[in-house]
Amino acid sequence: MDTGAEVDDPACPDQDTTPRARRAVTRQAVSVGVATGAYGISFGAVSVASGLSVWQTVALSLLLFSGGSQFALVGVMGAAGNPAAAVATSTLLGVRNGLYALQVSRILQVRGLRRLVAAHLTIDESTAVAIGQSEPGAMRRGFWLTGVLVFVGWNFTTLAGALLGNAIGDPKVYGFDAAAAAAFCALLWPRLRSLEAGATAALAALLTVVLVPLVPAGVPVLVAALAAVVVGVVASRRRAGEEAGEEPA
Repeated sequence: MDTGAEVDDPACPDQDTTPRARRAVTRQAVSVGVATGAYGISFGAVSVASGLSVWQTVALSLLLFSGGSQFALVGVMGAAGNPAAAVATSTLLGVRNGLYALQVSRILQVRGLRRLVAAHLTIDESTAVAIGQSEPGAMRRGFWLTGVLVFVGWNFTTLAGALLGNAIGDPKVYGFDAAAAAAFCALLWPRLRSLEAGATAALAALLTVVLVPLVPAGVPVLVAALAAVVVGVVASRRRAGEEAGEEPA
């Protein structure tokens, strides 16, 4: 029955989104999708060089779809590591996607098949673009558009990189290894205006630099995530103390 009122549908990406916000999030999603997609060439080449076939490489991108975890897996295998260790390292690095899902699920509020698709598209880039928006509709649009563009681009360039293999030489020479990281930093930078955000980023960077040469791949990322918890607890206690001090005697 039509009551004349609009029904809020969280599954509709463009609802409650101003034209300006829609254009801004679209630009971000496209730029991130292109940058991350280019990095897929590097993965395809590295994977084949590590001993996987072209179709194994393609299947890994289609089914796992987590760049960090994929590089960790082929990196261990390329170093003649135990397959079990490769899977364990990849899984450890992929834990962060589960943490992203806790926040993304509240933004999207989807069920059924859409929930399964959203889970597969929950990666660093789609999450970063989504939470970087101020309007609910822009958050949903940012997640879906970024996720789909990265998925298509990543898988297409993975196939290209796997087919080209050693013909392109070292992918790092072309800067593909830095493309995704640069795009992610560009999304993060505008959010570092507060003292708490800056302290979180600085502590996370310090922990990562210290731990990278000491622990297996994936561990530094998880430990660095604790920086947000530490800064949040300290800030919360400080605010609580200030509020207590302002209470009248």
